[in-house]
Amino acid sequence: MRRGTKILCGLSAVAALAVAPTAQAAENPYERGPDPTENSIEASRGSFAVSQTTVSSLVSGFGGGTIYYPTSTAEGTFGAVAISPGFTASQSSISWLGPRLASQGFVVITIDTNSIYDQPASRGDQLRAALSYLTGSSTVRSRIDASRLAVAGHSMGGGGSLEAAQDQPSLQAAIPLAPWNTQKSWSSLRVPTFIIGGESDTVAPVSSHSEPFYNSIPASAEKAYMELSNASHFFPNTSNTTVAKYMISWLKRFVDNDTRFDQFLCPAPNDSPIEEYRNTCPHA
Repeated sequence: MRRGTKILCGLSAVAALAVAPTAQAAENPYERGPDPTENSIEASRGSFAVSQTTVSSLVSGFGGGTIYYPTSTAEGTFGAVAISPGFTASQSSISWLGPRLASQGFVVITIDTNSIYDQPASRGDQLRAALSYLTGSSTVRSRIDASRLAVAGHSMGGGGSLEAAQDQPSLQAAIPLAPWNTQKSWSSLRVPTFIIGGESDTVAPVSSHSEPFYNSIPASAEKAYMELSNASHFFPNTSNTTVAKYMISWLKRFVDNDTRFDQFLCPAPNDSPIEEYRNTCPHA
């Protein structure tokens, strides 16, 4: 799973080393943080110190939330991710993802919905409203590259992330977690989508939710499906190294266009908590 390296000799090696950083920066100006390792993406925190700020429930379009963001801007702006909780749940149910993802070089907003009973389509609209707020009027808007945005969510929030990705094809990534939605076909979706389901989910069984969702998304959109062994519907509600590891890798690869993270996605990972993994490797 590691990329090979070329061995250079003599003066050519010196020359290559001298120009490599500049060439790499020119190729992808969105790389943030040091070269990744298994340890670095499994760690509870990444290389960026994180601050947070509260968003009032009086904000327009969604029910408020919490923004987690890298404290330093020395490396430039960051991509941003909006995350929705599930049916009857609040942002506290998925709050662990905020600092975990932000410390890897993203601005993250975990949202409360207008009503805890909001359905997936409404949650999708609210995710998009949260991204608009982040990039347009939030106190951290200057830290964000508005062209590099993503959505995620749990249960109906996961179904909402599919809705948001379908409605806003300019998004760079979507990560539905144990997604629930009455709509089963997403054939018009083009955003790179990583679906994570639980083998023992009885609320949104993978056979009637995650798997048909994944199968309906065109391969040209870039997609992956990871099923966690023996996991219930509520696996996204507690800190989970496997979930974080591959969410980070997906966001880095598609929001930051950071091919350093391809090694963790292609070939398909086979960590012990993973029951099944499907993908469209190699990623374009």
